[in-house]
Amino acid sequence: MTWSALPKAVTRGHSGPTSAQRIPNGHSWPDDAQGGGVGDDDVRVALVVPLQGPAGILGPSCEAVAATAVRAVNEDGVLGRAVRLEVVDGGAPPAQVAAEVGRLLAAGRVDAVTGWHISAVREALAPVTAGRVPYVYTSTYEGGEGRPGVFCTGETPAGQVAPALRWLRDELDVRRWFVVGDDYVWPRRSASRTVEYARELGLELSGVAYVPLGTTEYSAVLRSVEASDAQGVLLFLVGQDAVHFNRAFAARGLDARMVRLSSLMEESVLLASGAAATRNLYSSAAYFRSLATPDALAFGREYVAQHGPHAPPLNNAAESCYEGLVMLAGLARRAGSLRLGDVVASADGTGYDGPRGPVHLRGNHAHQRIHLAAADGYDFDVVASF
Repeated sequence: MTWSALPKAVTRGHSGPTSAQRIPNGHSWPDDAQGGGVGDDDVRVALVVPLQGPAGILGPSCEAVAATAVRAVNEDGVLGRAVRLEVVDGGAPPAQVAAEVGRLLAAGRVDAVTGWHISAVREALAPVTAGRVPYVYTSTYEGGEGRPGVFCTGETPAGQVAPALRWLRDELDVRRWFVVGDDYVWPRRSASRTVEYARELGLELSGVAYVPLGTTEYSAVLRSVEASDAQGVLLFLVGQDAVHFNRAFAARGLDARMVRLSSLMEESVLLASGAAATRNLYSSAAYFRSLATPDALAFGREYVAQHGPHAPPLNNAAESCYEGLVMLAGLARRAGSLRLGDVVASADGTGYDGPRGPVHLRGNHAHQRIHLAAADGYDFDVVASF
């Protein structure tokens, strides 16, 4: 499967929606957002993305990119069938998200699940989709997901954190780190893995602090950071939480003497933080809006052509929704069906070329190129690739 063969919409113009549309929880995209007519035989996909909470800042971009993905995939369809999205608010409490998806499944309204949402939501969703439908989880996460039928296209600490720490050690001599994260599964498990990487790289951890999701006040955490001997802060904060941290960090002048590294710092958070709050800030990810590869540039042109110059900003989280739908189409094509047993049996080796470059599954995890980028005003400059 190649970029030019499946997502053809990135190479030429098509009719379709011109702006992102927000659909209430459990409602479908209207017919004109499908890239063609829709009917009872459509492939119905639950798109689980955050529309509220700390990660809600990413929701508009996720929905807009998903519309671009639908139009691209529907050029050929999934096994000749058009894709239709059912948007579910992944920013609601995890149990509520799982219950909503469970209702859709029980009603026969979805054939697969995908989208960007935090690991706590994945932990609630995976038991609901188990044995029923394919679930393509697109978020950066802590690694270790092995349940049959869950396919992970996002980055993990082994590819993001360890190489970035090595680069910052070798290039900037940053050897002592303080970890700050939201208090749930992704930050805690990622921090545990960071302890292993630090040991292997000869680095030191000067402290660790966890805060509740939705935290806006960081004075106590920053006092601990300031009192430590850390040269850098490793952030596992989501969306708006990272915005508040960046602003407070810069307001105390800590950005002048410490670097920050995040594996979930993307263009929406950068924009909301403000250029004055992002000095010496680095992010590692498989996609940045500023990537200058032919496939990434083509994807960006198609996104703007469809949604206009004032569309929600392209970012890693949103682009991952594109990866999820394209991967789902690839899994169905390889299996010759969307039946879960067929998909699981044939998934290994499924691949394609897209905005991130070559992506392929080993087992149920995507392998892809990772980039380290430095914040520069309201965008990122890629400084290394791994």
